[in-house]
Amino acid sequence: MSTMLFFVIVFTFVLLVFSSIFCWVWLRNRKEENSICIVVFGDIGRSPRMQYHAISFAKENFAVHLIGYPGSSHLKIFSEFPNVKIDYLTSPPDLQNKVTRLVSYAVKVIWQSVNLSYTLLTKCRSSHLMLQNPPAIPTILICWIFCFLSNVKFVIDWHNYAYSIMAMSLGRKHFLVKLAKFIESFFGRQADYNFCVTKAMKNDLQTKWGIEANVLYDRPPERFRPISVEEKHALFLILGEDYEIFRGENDTCTLFTETLPNGEIQMRSDRPALLVSSTSWTEDEDFSILLNALEDYEASCIENDMQLPKLLCVITGKGPLKDFYIALIERKNWQNVTVITPWLENEDYPKILGSADLGVCLHTSSSGLDLPMKVVDMFGCGLPVLAYNFESLDELIQHDENSLVFSDENELSEQLKMWFKNFPNDEIQKAKSSRFKQQLEKFRLIRWHGNWSVIVLPCFK
Repeated sequence: MSTMLFFVIVFTFVLLVFSSIFCWVWLRNRKEENSICIVVFGDIGRSPRMQYHAISFAKENFAVHLIGYPGSSHLKIFSEFPNVKIDYLTSPPDLQNKVTRLVSYAVKVIWQSVNLSYTLLTKCRSSHLMLQNPPAIPTILICWIFCFLSNVKFVIDWHNYAYSIMAMSLGRKHFLVKLAKFIESFFGRQADYNFCVTKAMKNDLQTKWGIEANVLYDRPPERFRPISVEEKHALFLILGEDYEIFRGENDTCTLFTETLPNGEIQMRSDRPALLVSSTSWTEDEDFSILLNALEDYEASCIENDMQLPKLLCVITGKGPLKDFYIALIERKNWQNVTVITPWLENEDYPKILGSADLGVCLHTSSSGLDLPMKVVDMFGCGLPVLAYNFESLDELIQHDENSLVFSDENELSEQLKMWFKNFPNDEIQKAKSSRFKQQLEKFRLIRWHGNWSVIVLPCFK
């Protein structure tokens, strides 16, 4: 094991040496001023924060070069900015179940190192490079050496820690976890600028590694907003084409909305409640908590002592554990709770949030120091949230002021039943929802680009 890892490290180092010589000779004097290369070592379409960075730089007349992997569709707004260029990396070969896990990882790192180095050397002429972290291996090392030898400003945007994510599956004493931690701590100090997502992370970076970072909170862009009943109706009609559950008795109505004889659209009084959650289906979100809470909700519906409505739960997103949870959901024999797991286009995702009655977030964070962007999106749409509690969550959610937090499936179940008791006509609950939404209106006053212009832009001007 150690021999293979040593080989990977040595190969990467040799590659970087040769690449660096080429970089020094060819690229050092070819930088374009007011330009930035943004590196996403993942699916660009599923990296909204880095896309928002790119859009904000483009609005400020920077030449933007976005590098990452293909997969989900990127935001359509990029078509409005001719100063944004996107280059896709080539995904490494899938060797799972063909070779050992260690050999697969070694091949993956070598492939990624060569691919990223080649792309930077041949296509990046920017004066600045911003890197999303995690992951740290091999990106931080390659990007830092490229920046150092080509005289490019090196910027890290900290979303979490790579080592803490790796430790969830490998354990904190594993060699790769220790290597990732060293790379993050050492090269983080070499960056010209660091940005992070919470005050808790800023303090941790400073205390633990001596890294000075600016806090750039995630804020919702303008497309995340409350929507009208007419927009909800149009969305449900579109969703009804693929998901029968959304359809009404005829073409003029849906499960949630109806058209009056005068053509006016209104919400149906007999509609079910709409619960929405989004996830990347990874280990830091335990969806068994939600499924167990829904099991209890189903039992309460059968008892009918709280006059609970039927519940449609929409869970969006893609990820490695999706098939596992879908198999669990399909084994349920619920009569009052329906769970669907659609993948929504970028344009429809804000609309489903704006149409929902309540959001749920199960994000827990491997480090306890980041914040769930899905809650930021929900807040942008004026949607109150039930969120799993962890260390830094109070930087976003104030319990019983703008939303609710829970610590286990029992608390989540009680909050669901409390929220939907006598739905949609319970006066006490309507007052609580209205109070939360008033706080969310204040949250929406600060949007992404306005906040970004104050925190990030001065560092590049």
